[in-house]
Amino acid sequence: MQIGYKLAAEAFGPAELVRQAVLAEQAGFDFVEMSDHYHPWLDVQGHSPFAWTVFGTIAAKTERIGLATGVTCPTVRYHPAIIAQAAATLALLSDGRFTLGVGSGERLNEHVTGEGFPNSVPERHARMREALEIIRLLWSGGYHSYHGRYLKLDDARVFDLPPQSPVIAVAAGGPLSARIAAELGDGLFATDAESAIVDAYRAAGGDGPRYAEVPMAWAPDADTAARAALKTSRWAVTGWKVMSELPNPANFEAATTTVRTEDILEQFACGSDPARFVEVAQPFVDAGFDRLVMQNAGPDPDGFIDFYQRELDQRLRALRPSA
Repeated sequence: MQIGYKLAAEAFGPAELVRQAVLAEQAGFDFVEMSDHYHPWLDVQGHSPFAWTVFGTIAAKTERIGLATGVTCPTVRYHPAIIAQAAATLALLSDGRFTLGVGSGERLNEHVTGEGFPNSVPERHARMREALEIIRLLWSGGYHSYHGRYLKLDDARVFDLPPQSPVIAVAAGGPLSARIAAELGDGLFATDAESAIVDAYRAAGGDGPRYAEVPMAWAPDADTAARAALKTSRWAVTGWKVMSELPNPANFEAATTTVRTEDILEQFACGSDPARFVEVAQPFVDAGFDRLVMQNAGPDPDGFIDFYQRELDQRLRALRPSA
């Protein structure tokens, strides 16, 4: 079991994210994970810096902690050749500590280039397959060309390659994407505690690390924590079909007007009782995940990191499947 800290790139500026990553390393987290967004989910969050610049600075400021994108879409806003080069460079700068988390993306971030975000889920999956094939080609060394249905590569080479390619963890919300993770990735990434996703990944031959984000909000009391999460993170209860489709923070604002504090308390571990945090994490362990990412939506990141170090670290590492 490894425990990660989610850097909330939509809620904090780049310098603050670097500071939190350094604190996370000092507190004993195994890795930090950060989304690669162009927009925040809600305007009230107020931030969305360029993830790759932030990660490069974190790599230079830390010594041990792993780094992971959670996740990058290498098919629309970026061409996979750019991601292959960026990930290889970051792997070198971090001495092999980088994991490339990839997914089929959200309209929120991918529509910005004007190229259009695919309406069809099968097309998004097909694009992901082609992108991963291109990244693998470029990481194999030498010049390569590729002509897929959606993506192309023309006589390209990544010159600075690490001794060992980064682990690729593929985001999955169902069995089809879990199969892609098994066939073309090295690991799995998910946001729901669904054993069916892990089962599909394993059935397709996947045997790598399995990442999942655990929703929580730390504050001295549960009500304060829940109100903070309601303000900035109520989008998280809408479900993936909503989260992947809406184009702008204003749309998420409109779509979440009916979310209540009770909804947050039901899904998030809120407050400062370690037993509640363990209770919310346990279903992810039961589902088969072995990389738990602490996604804190509370108002005090320093307080949460201190709470994790004092109260949560050993409890979470001791978790085993209930069955």
